[in-house]
Amino acid sequence: MQKITFLILILSCTVINAQIKGKVTDKNNNPLPYVSIFIQNTLVGTTTNDNGFYELPIAKKGEYTVNFQFLGYKTIKKKISVSQLPFTLNVKMSEKQELLNEVSIQTKENPANAIIRKAIANKNKNTQKSGTYTADFYSRGLIKIKNAPKKRLGFEIGDLGGGLDSTRSGIIYLSETVSKITAQKKPKNFKEFIVASKVSGDNNGVSFNQAAEVNFNLYNNLVPLANNDLFSPISGYAFSYYRFKLVGSFYDESNRLVNKIQLLPKRENDRVFGGYIYIVEDDWAIYGAELTATGAQINNPAIDILHINQNYTYDAQSKVWALMLQTIDFKIGILGFNMNGRFSASYSNYNFSPTITENTFTKEILSFDENATDKDSSYWRELRKVPLTSEEQNDYVKKDSISSYRNSKKYLDSVDTKRNKFKILSPILGYTFRNSHEKWNVSYTGILGDLNFNTVQGFNTSAGLNYTKRLNDKGNAYTIGASANYGLADKRLRPSVFFNKSWNNFSKPYLSFEAGVSVQQFDDRNPISTLYNSLYSLFAKENYAKFYEKSFAKISYSRELKPGIRVYSNFEYARRNSLFNNTDYSFFNRDGEYQTNNPFDNNDSSASFNKHYVFTGQIAAQINFGSKYITYPDSRFTVTSRKFPTLTLGYRKTFGSGMPSLHSDFIFSRLQQQVSFGNFGQLNYNARAGMFFNTDNLPFIDYYHPLANEIGLANFDRLSGFNIMPYYKFSTNDQYAEAHIQHNFKGFLLSKIPLVNKLNFHTVVGFKGFYSNKKPYSEYTLGLTNIGWGKWRFLRFDYVKSFHNNNTHDQFLLGITIFNN
Repeated sequence: MQKITFLILILSCTVINAQIKGKVTDKNNNPLPYVSIFIQNTLVGTTTNDNGFYELPIAKKGEYTVNFQFLGYKTIKKKISVSQLPFTLNVKMSEKQELLNEVSIQTKENPANAIIRKAIANKNKNTQKSGTYTADFYSRGLIKIKNAPKKRLGFEIGDLGGGLDSTRSGIIYLSETVSKITAQKKPKNFKEFIVASKVSGDNNGVSFNQAAEVNFNLYNNLVPLANNDLFSPISGYAFSYYRFKLVGSFYDESNRLVNKIQLLPKRENDRVFGGYIYIVEDDWAIYGAELTATGAQINNPAIDILHINQNYTYDAQSKVWALMLQTIDFKIGILGFNMNGRFSASYSNYNFSPTITENTFTKEILSFDENATDKDSSYWRELRKVPLTSEEQNDYVKKDSISSYRNSKKYLDSVDTKRNKFKILSPILGYTFRNSHEKWNVSYTGILGDLNFNTVQGFNTSAGLNYTKRLNDKGNAYTIGASANYGLADKRLRPSVFFNKSWNNFSKPYLSFEAGVSVQQFDDRNPISTLYNSLYSLFAKENYAKFYEKSFAKISYSRELKPGIRVYSNFEYARRNSLFNNTDYSFFNRDGEYQTNNPFDNNDSSASFNKHYVFTGQIAAQINFGSKYITYPDSRFTVTSRKFPTLTLGYRKTFGSGMPSLHSDFIFSRLQQQVSFGNFGQLNYNARAGMFFNTDNLPFIDYYHPLANEIGLANFDRLSGFNIMPYYKFSTNDQYAEAHIQHNFKGFLLSKIPLVNKLNFHTVVGFKGFYSNKKPYSEYTLGLTNIGWGKWRFLRFDYVKSFHNNNTHDQFLLGITIFNN
């Protein structure tokens, strides 16, 4: 059996090595990169590399017609007789002569508009032909850096994996992916099986240049790009965002007329492309595209410019214009890092009539061959569709050698010896001793990192010691440690210990245990950060945060039951004590007075609750409806769907205190979703509801506390917290409902106002409401986001108006945007 397997392998390699190869140049002998090369009347093909070289696999000797296709150049057909392998075929391509004056479209309308309208009208017909298909996918990613800084934000940059030369320039990322993809239009499905994955300098590297990440389908209204959606030039909204100009036409090798249309954005900062799109006459299908997008258009400050080129080829058998080649070139500049790169993708061996069964598509949308990351160099030489450039070859050789050395015990020990040096400021800033080869470290957390001020403890800080051991590279690790917090005003030392354990990166089980004494806010979500509370206390004598003391032991466990469903549970014993102000110190306003530490009444200095102990058990489940997942060789990740919300359901019980009046049952829920409205922007909502039972004398700690805000700055998470709600005023031990709704018009409104549209601000409107046994509370917001200068657009400014019990209050808020906030 082994001999038979070996024979099959030898024969397979013979077929793979059978190839036509050569170089493609222009009339001046300059190499042409990323030319599409394919056997006529088939979708078997390849592309040239950066130096113009190509390798086209064929199954056997014989007669072939090889097509060379490149946007802006005349397509070349070469009829060859292959009598020996490999067969060398070099070609020289010349630029096309565009025939704008010979094109006549019988209409008074702008001819480019007429072509685009027909392309839009025929989108469904053209995509229906390729509604279901399988294909082979090959991608290569290359990122270079120039003059990299040695330090940023106090951290050593290093040589970035060995990619930098003496000028701190060079390749910092090189990867390849070979996979098989299966796609379906209705219902919409896509899956990818990665056959091989290679990253320079990482023997088991998983590249991130995957088919799903570069699926830029211009037939869709929206094209996902760098966490944003840009409008396709043939979207249903195209004429609201683009002007079009017919700049040339030419005939392809089959005498089809192809129109070259320039894309002219009506507003330069809209979510649009610049560049050109090529439309085939009569079929009204995409022949190719040369697109550009700026960082402002993508709403990503790190990106200077991005170019996307697409080449399509006509398959006579299926009558489909199929995407054969796509390249993505980019320039990035941020924090002194100047990078540029290219991700190229080629598609081949299309099958537009595959057999699809009910088991073809599952929730797993990406998976790897068992040995995908273990392929050796000889395997890649046989499998690679696009030959490496000499620079890329050298990078693989150099970094593989560097990686092998840097994973050795000798090197890791030498690096640890340097990093493990104890410095004069280590007692204040912290210190870590590492043993990288054995995968463990011991860390001491310095006293400066947790230094803060509050009226209960005065100036206080924590110091701790922990040991971490990584058992493998698939998520099996544990950490054990202890820490102590000390306050100068109350002169109390509060110690604690903890233990954390994880087992794998698939179902992600996680166990934690902690015990000790701590000072806690009444709302365990910490509505005001220790930093803000310290600053407001010391500079304005405003102590918004309210605290109590807890002596506790708590165990928590969570895991993913299946992709998209995760459960959380915990069990805690706690003894709770009221705390009081122990200092009136501040930098300014020395004659003023702090509020008391009583969350019920800021002027009442009595205990906010009676000392007690209680047991608390809680279980919750988070369900991502419609979610799918991707499986890497050493991990699994859930991919949430925008079409469906995420639901959280939970139950909490307090008991065992010896005082039944302190006990309660509490059920709670949460529903959240992000919804795209295409041309009209993006909606986010987050709704909560809950109900208490048996709450005769429930401690205030166990109430539900809506996430309030009084500090004059926007809440860090605008979709969970209120903007100007007073702290603890609406806490409840009854049933409640809470809603946060926000719509970002993404420039839809302001982009239509002359001059204002140049600012590239986005309009945001929102509503927040809280309903319980008290009078309803609501907030309405009108704001501007994407505020800033140049690339740096991270500010947001809001006008907020609140309503409660016939009273209104309004305020302006400034904040920093993060993700969808």
